Amino acid sequence: MNAIDYDIGESNEGYRSASESVIAGDVESLRPLPRISIHAFCISEGVHRTMEQCAGDRRMARVSMRITHGNIAAAANMFSSTPTPNLIILETDAGPRDLMTELAPLAEVCDPSSRVILVGRHNDIALYRELIRNGISEYIVAPFTMADMMSSIASIFVDPEAEPLGRSIAFIGAKGGVGSSTIAHNCAFGISSLFSTETVLADLDLPFGTANIDFDQDPAQGMAEAVFSPERLDEVFLDRLLTKCGQNLSLLAAPSMLDRGYDYERGAFQPILDVLQRSAPVTVLDLPHTWADWTRAVLSDVDEIVITCAPDLANLRNMKNMLDALKKLRPQDKPPHLILNQVGMPKRPEIAPADFFEPLELDPVAIIPFDAQLFGTAANSGRMISEMDGKSPTAETFSQLAHLVTGRATIKKPKKAGLGSFIEKLRKK
Repeated sequence: MNAIDYDIGESNEGYRSASESVIAGDVESLRPLPRISIHAFCISEGVHRTMEQCAGDRRMARVSMRITHGNIAAAANMFSSTPTPNLIILETDAGPRDLMTELAPLAEVCDPSSRVILVGRHNDIALYRELIRNGISEYIVAPFTMADMMSSIASIFVDPEAEPLGRSIAFIGAKGGVGSSTIAHNCAFGISSLFSTETVLADLDLPFGTANIDFDQDPAQGMAEAVFSPERLDEVFLDRLLTKCGQNLSLLAAPSMLDRGYDYERGAFQPILDVLQRSAPVTVLDLPHTWADWTRAVLSDVDEIVITCAPDLANLRNMKNMLDALKKLRPQDKPPHLILNQVGMPKRPEIAPADFFEPLELDPVAIIPFDAQLFGTAANSGRMISEMDGKSPTAETFSQLAHLVTGRATIKKPKKAGLGSFIEKLRKK
């Protein structure tokens, strides 16, 4: 086939298609895509469904995406009178000999800065190289997965030389008072000390947050200044708001005052999360037990979610509802990590762990026994559990959790549950 120089976007000689390499299938490892516009033209139901999956993924939250039933000719006709988006995705069933002719009308109306991903039927390396030579950014052979497409988009618009985004881990309770904040604080402390990793603990419970108390701090500034002054927020301003709690741990504290109402828009915390991800390798978010648009937005955007519950009926109902809601919010992500806390509280009727988690169809990563003496003494002295008794089973639990939520551990097959034992034993990689 003779090379024909169609000016469809800029040449991307460095990119490889699925026919030449294995595109990462783990969509969870992908970074969020930037604010771009995408228009996909599909001729088959399978590709249309896959593109709809992409559009619904949380990593596409900033992307403006439109999906149309139509071929390359339909795209050329549409863009003859409207500006082209940042990325055009085209599905075609044309053979290698006819494909260049089919692309010609689009080349005449396509903006030179627009990128094009072509979805075809022919796994032909010569065709792929010819398309790349003529300005096509990527060629994918159908059928493909959502991860394949999103990896291809990321390879075009996400700078591989850019600083990696930090990992964000959200902790929330299935019910108030189940100890989610305590677990979040101890886990953040464990991550910073075990791995010597710069970690930021962000307390998002502005009226009633306890992170400042648990770390014996009284900062003059913190989360309130960040959330109510988004126009000032950058790495320098954030650094002024952080309070050092240890060699590698910083706190973005809640004011814990009731001098104002704390009502937020859905995206109120998004600028803070963006800056935190650029500023620290790990961010631990301590969320209050509430269900609002802003908590849904935060939970949709983070890398890991840890839900803490106690063994009673209200917790079981709430946990089931939260898991169902999060599955809709994060359909392509793995389920949250579940922790059963305060097990064995004297004189309190409890649901057995096996009975509690059977309807959830998930096992907890840990069971933490009720220990009023250990937790109460630690809280009243402003210290973490590992500082109070580093050799205790509870301290080991928090160490294992730190490994798990940072991706440094895998889960073994669960053993029989018992009071104070792990249902899931975690093994370091």
